[in-house]
Amino acid sequence: MLSACSTGSVDTAEPADQTATPKPAQTKATPTEAASRLNVNEETLRGVEIKVWTPWYGTEQSLFESFVNEFNSTNPWGIKAAAETQINFTNLYEATTASLPTEEKPNLVIALPEHAQEWYAEGVTTDLTDYVNDPAFGIDASDFSFAIWNQDMAGSARVAMPAQRTANVLLWNETWADELNIRSAPGSPEDFRKQSCNAHDSMKKDSFAENDAMGGWLVNTDPMTVYSWMLTFGGNVIEESDYRFLTPDNIETFKFLRELAEAGCSWQGAADPIASFANREALFITVSLRDLPLVARAFVSAENRDTWRVLPFPKEDEGAMVVYGSSYVILNSNDEEQLAAWLFVKWLLEKEQDARWVETTHLFPLRISTVELLGDYERSHPQWRQAVDLLEIGEMQPPLASWRTVKVMLGDGFAHMYRVNVASGQVAAILAQMESTAKELSK
Repeated sequence: MLSACSTGSVDTAEPADQTATPKPAQTKATPTEAASRLNVNEETLRGVEIKVWTPWYGTEQSLFESFVNEFNSTNPWGIKAAAETQINFTNLYEATTASLPTEEKPNLVIALPEHAQEWYAEGVTTDLTDYVNDPAFGIDASDFSFAIWNQDMAGSARVAMPAQRTANVLLWNETWADELNIRSAPGSPEDFRKQSCNAHDSMKKDSFAENDAMGGWLVNTDPMTVYSWMLTFGGNVIEESDYRFLTPDNIETFKFLRELAEAGCSWQGAADPIASFANREALFITVSLRDLPLVARAFVSAENRDTWRVLPFPKEDEGAMVVYGSSYVILNSNDEEQLAAWLFVKWLLEKEQDARWVETTHLFPLRISTVELLGDYERSHPQWRQAVDLLEIGEMQPPLASWRTVKVMLGDGFAHMYRVNVASGQVAAILAQMESTAKELSK
């Protein structure tokens, strides 16, 4: 586990009242008569150029560049943005970190929240609280759900703004479940266990021996999946601002999941989990939001007309779902460049641009009001709407810079538990090792 996370390669606080509920402001990037408190004369913005680094390539980068061109040609201040891709989050983090002492550093980067936390702690990024609350150029925080808005806080400071948000969710074959006399989605871990085992037992009743190990939950070892399961049982990885893995709730989580495997009610080894789900080889699989269109196409390819649904992880009463994604981070420069970068970010966060992001990436809308522009998309992507309806229960990942490497370790440790078939009664040893490693990584 230590060697796996030593590279730091990662792809994948409650704010003060004035930050959490700033005064509503215009969403259009147009001049306003309200007096700004940012001490920048709007006339000095004309011709200001800002450098933007992104982690994207392909479709996302193409759309972002079209946004840049549109902003450059329509913003009333004459601000000019220039986008440059760094290909992925790891390269972007390393390139940005290396550029910080130089004049070549960008003004704006789209990075992970844990990157923003690290750079803010080093004093190289802008606290955006005054920008959010500014009477002239601020933004309406009430149009964002809690999990989306608050991920980028460091105490009362706002270190970034949301750029993209997604989640890992469970998919459930409702039609197959009905045939197994299961009448409702699992509302607790025990319901999940019973349904998974029921599906597994059904596979042993046909004439095909090769599917006897299949049927239940197809194991997923992504860090966000592991963290979601821990929250399901009331666990966490943080206790009093420090990492803590060896707790009764976390032991219960890992023991439950290993017992599920020991009973044959979860399984591994699928070459294509989405195809396995479409072929009724798994009653449950775990995917991210951007996978939902792939699932729909897999069902069409398999000529499977089953109804399938998006579910949270089966926590008692309401379920658990971790919301995560990238953020807009403004690096320190001069007042004019920082305001120019902010105005670009604010424009990107308008619901019209947000809706176009959703239609391209299939991720969450960042603004609550964006959904009103997505009626056609919602009708053709019903499972996406089911995921959006879960945002009210969304929870955040730890707001710590060290999460960049600790989350890799979490996924590696969980996968190791399955790889060596750790007995359910011995999972505490895995959690103890995770806790020790996390404390070392966070020094």
